[in-house]
Amino acid sequence: MSGAELNGKPITLADLRDGIDAIDDHIHDLLMQRAELVEKVGEVKGASAAQAVYYRPEREAQIHRRIEARHHGPLPIEAVHRIYREIISASLNMEKQLTVAYLGPEATFTHQAAIKQFGSSFHMYAQPTIDAVFHEVEVGRVNFGVAPVENSNEGAVTHTLDRFVDSPLIVCGEILLPVQHNLLSRRDSLSDVKRIYGHRRALADCHQWLDAHLPHVERVESESTAAAALKARDEEGAAAIAGEYAADSMSLNLLAEHIEDRAGQENRFLVVGRIPPKPSGDDKTSIMVSFQDHPGFLHKVLGLFAERGINLTRIESRPSQTRTWDYLFFIDCEGHQDDPRVAEALQALADLPGVTEKILGSYPKRAL
Repeated sequence: MSGAELNGKPITLADLRDGIDAIDDHIHDLLMQRAELVEKVGEVKGASAAQAVYYRPEREAQIHRRIEARHHGPLPIEAVHRIYREIISASLNMEKQLTVAYLGPEATFTHQAAIKQFGSSFHMYAQPTIDAVFHEVEVGRVNFGVAPVENSNEGAVTHTLDRFVDSPLIVCGEILLPVQHNLLSRRDSLSDVKRIYGHRRALADCHQWLDAHLPHVERVESESTAAAALKARDEEGAAAIAGEYAADSMSLNLLAEHIEDRAGQENRFLVVGRIPPKPSGDDKTSIMVSFQDHPGFLHKVLGLFAERGINLTRIESRPSQTRTWDYLFFIDCEGHQDDPRVAEALQALADLPGVTEKILGSYPKRAL
């Protein structure tokens, strides 16, 4: 094909549209074939075990990695991931309707993270606190929970870490969400904005942009991104710092995008549940450790991983809340707890005198 010709003949717009329609029909046929196979998977699961596992994060991760490895062409890989996430989401919920609790309200970054992980076919329920997210999963009212755990610049969300101390839940997945702040409003122009609402962190993340473009406009803290967006929707002349999802869900105009002062920030969220994922081939393991306060003991603990060539991706200390100046250490390492090297390191750690170890879970490493 050269220019607007195919096989030496001119191509019209009608020809191109006919070609797209034919491909759309083929895609639809293939989706129905895939759905038929999914139905059979559900039948096999239903017949094979009383406690069938419907959501397998390691299987989903493998699908995305395989698609990315063979990807080529003009469609961005991020768009392909979103398409397949919705296909997988709809397929899973053909087998069984699955549910997710998340730190709400609707249109927060945690809500956006939950949609990124599970797609739009899962039933999602906003919760007022991180405690409530964990509780809904613990009592079995929902299948999974999503809670924030870390910001790449500001560090840990300590309440989520503390909740693991007494919870029987495990980490089933992680979600990485780029920090993208936008200015949203019912108005069409920056000059019409009289007040800006935003979460404390969002206002801090965008203060340089606000100083440069709207220096005299009042800034008001909101309890959440969603609350700020509601103010922008309901109050004349108001704008909000929020994500794109809030613009779509509340019918707000995008006055400015990427107004964050520092590029490259990410929020990390954890998926909590009850069923441990199997190895996916590229995993992380999270553990919680406490030990006696002796010189060099932390060095000894970390050395167990270094000796086996296991990379530690994160270490965070938190007060144990049992004794003054007593600490818990939260450690993330590369690899699955069933991998021989990781299993060996975890066993060596458990065998150290005075050590208490709790494996919080192994799950696919999220790089999408």
